[in-house]
Amino acid sequence: MKTGTQVLVAATRMLTEAGIEDAGRDARRLLAHAMKVPSSRLTLMLPEPVSDQLAADFESLILRRAAREPVSHLTGRRMFYGREFLVTPDVLDPRPETETLIEAALAEPFGNVLDLGTGSGCILLTLLEELGSMGHHEVWGVGTELSQEAFEVAWWNRNAMGLEERAVLLPGSWFDPLGEAVDPDFGGFDLIVSNPPYVTAAEWEELDPTVRDHEPRMALTDEADGLMAYRDILHEVDLHLAPKGRLLVEIGPEQGVQVASLMVQAGLDAVRIVQDLDGRDRVVIGRKS
Repeated sequence: MKTGTQVLVAATRMLTEAGIEDAGRDARRLLAHAMKVPSSRLTLMLPEPVSDQLAADFESLILRRAAREPVSHLTGRRMFYGREFLVTPDVLDPRPETETLIEAALAEPFGNVLDLGTGSGCILLTLLEELGSMGHHEVWGVGTELSQEAFEVAWWNRNAMGLEERAVLLPGSWFDPLGEAVDPDFGGFDLIVSNPPYVTAAEWEELDPTVRDHEPRMALTDEADGLMAYRDILHEVDLHLAPKGRLLVEIGPEQGVQVASLMVQAGLDAVRIVQDLDGRDRVVIGRKS
């Protein structure tokens, strides 16, 4: 019977030979998952022998990771902004880059928020949780989602976080579901956020196989120039944004100038581009005058 250390070393070697970046990190996360222990406790468990069944289960996970299946799909969970979210192949993996949008959104107060294309719900739910942790439990939000499968993931995450009273989820594309759900006297949202599909048709084949082959295509690319979703959102945003309200969208690192120009053309003011921690354009912000 092998020890945890022995199976971890073998798994790390296998992932390294398969060309997986951060092979050691992924192997440790998957071993902790297989052993059903927190990652923080894994080091304490490594000297212990592991059963043949556990070793076989772990090897199966490693083989799937070597085939470029995302770790989050193997564990069913992904950390985002310090919280754990359920993820499936039907939603985008929450990414560290998207935390730039969270930081920008929280830089100013808001009483309500609309998340277009909410996916797993990670943006909407994180914003509500962060405001709640600051004592602002009155802040509420709406998330819309076209994919029924993704909608169900967001529903599960919302309920698991106990946000049923503050987060409304509506099925449908962009602003379409708001027609019957929002009071006609409602003055618009203080904040609208979105991480829409922005990969161009030309960029699609160049994506890492971990992303291209395992995450939902409709959430990644518009099958065109990568700007179609921004045009659709900006076409209607004035109808749904409150005076002085903000629109924040995540972008690809080469799209900052183009999306900022689209915001200006749509009549938004104070348009600016925010960089992520790697210094790449990541979020564009505009404000309704």
